[in-house]
Amino acid sequence: MKKHSLVLVTVDCLRADHVGFQGYSRPVTPFLDSLAQNSVVFSDAIVAGAPTYFSFPAIIASRYPLGLGRDVLGIAPNEPTIATALRDTGYKTAAFLAGNPYLSPRFGYHQGFNEFHDFLDSTLPGECIAPTTPSKKLLSDLNRRMQAVSHRTHLTATAYDELYFWYCQLCSRREAVSMDQLRRYPAADVMVDRASSWLRNLGDEPFFLWVHLMDPHHPYYPPQEALSSLGTSNISARRARFLNSFWKRTDIGPQRLQRYRVEILSLYDAGVYWADKQISLLVSALQHLQRWDETVFVVTADHGEEFLEHGARYHAPMSLSEQLIHVPLLLRAPKLLGRRLSQGPFSMIHLAPTLLEAVGAAVPDSFQGRSRWEDISMGNLPNEAAIAECVEACNNPFRVDDRIRPRLLVIRDREYKLVIHFSNKSDCLYDLKNDPGECSPLPTGVLTSERVRLLKLARVHLQNSRRSRNTAFAVRARLRELQQSTGSKPEQAPASPVAG
Repeated sequence: MKKHSLVLVTVDCLRADHVGFQGYSRPVTPFLDSLAQNSVVFSDAIVAGAPTYFSFPAIIASRYPLGLGRDVLGIAPNEPTIATALRDTGYKTAAFLAGNPYLSPRFGYHQGFNEFHDFLDSTLPGECIAPTTPSKKLLSDLNRRMQAVSHRTHLTATAYDELYFWYCQLCSRREAVSMDQLRRYPAADVMVDRASSWLRNLGDEPFFLWVHLMDPHHPYYPPQEALSSLGTSNISARRARFLNSFWKRTDIGPQRLQRYRVEILSLYDAGVYWADKQISLLVSALQHLQRWDETVFVVTADHGEEFLEHGARYHAPMSLSEQLIHVPLLLRAPKLLGRRLSQGPFSMIHLAPTLLEAVGAAVPDSFQGRSRWEDISMGNLPNEAAIAECVEACNNPFRVDDRIRPRLLVIRDREYKLVIHFSNKSDCLYDLKNDPGECSPLPTGVLTSERVRLLKLARVHLQNSRRSRNTAFAVRARLRELQQSTGSKPEQAPASPVAG
């Protein structure tokens, strides 16, 4: 019997409530909405961590993000992943990842792939570095001195920041730029074109393909075609540049940012739309090559995005709000009936073992999640809590001291969510059924039994994390980082028993 192939599409920053098959009213995902009719839709998929560097260890290696210690990032050398498991059983494997620096060989994500392209060394259309002239250097030095002087008091600092922002906008208006020139990451069409080309050269061999799209990620510069399709063609590249510049300001509060939220959401939605359109072309390529009927096809996200719901923007690891940890998850497989699963949360820690069983491959012993394939086939997921964790306020994981901060832990079941801040030894309990927006944490004396139950689950998770920690993986990961920081060449990892 011919083996099933597997395609995993991950879309950066795609939150669950911005896709049609999860109830979003704006038509940004027409293809995925149609695909969802014949797929399994997980109403309550919860990531194991956020942002990217705390999310993908669970997706790729079925391991909690802090499972090897707070100072370890990425996949450890020789740590089993979904890619290594499939390659070692004879699958051809390839990854096309749109320039996310945290999904690179530096963090071990290339392991198990015959072809791995992270596009970090590619130059985008129109990308260039302007030469520094003597006059520009003089102005830059003068500006630094003015900034230092002005920030001695709050009043002068506010005045300087405001004037400097609008000065920069005035200067930028003189430049003629396009969305393609401003975009930081390769667009989804580039990823899908490369992936489709790889598929055409495969032959009949079983394969695992991972495609990661960055189109909804900030800064938000979608193709003009996507904006036009959504009826927002009035947002030009120049306007998008201004909106992105204003949205990232740290010197103003949510009240002033709010005035541009609708336009920012339009840019974000256009990025989602473009990703959806290119996913449809990837499926068309599989159908044209007559591989669709034998392929397990999965679309999900590493985390969501915040748009001032709690006063925050983007996806910093500060609160693990629902906007960040609740992601879309759609699974289409041969002979699997389409249905919606909403009995309880589905933790992404279980995704990799589930997909391996779906294609008939063995699950590595190191995986912390369990396959839910049989439950999914029966249409009945177990109602159990999902766990998400990260290092609080770790915004620059390239700095080791930024990773050695207190843990932020979430225990999330169908109705309640407990957020534990180890930084100040506090916890917040939310009743998601009556307060889905997490606006009002319950007082300490309310629903004590539920709080105690979730606290016990948190304790079990911490005990299991300590007990199951793989010291060998942790040491290898730390050695890899040490070698990278000193510039020495890392030792070659032992070859896999089965050649790629």
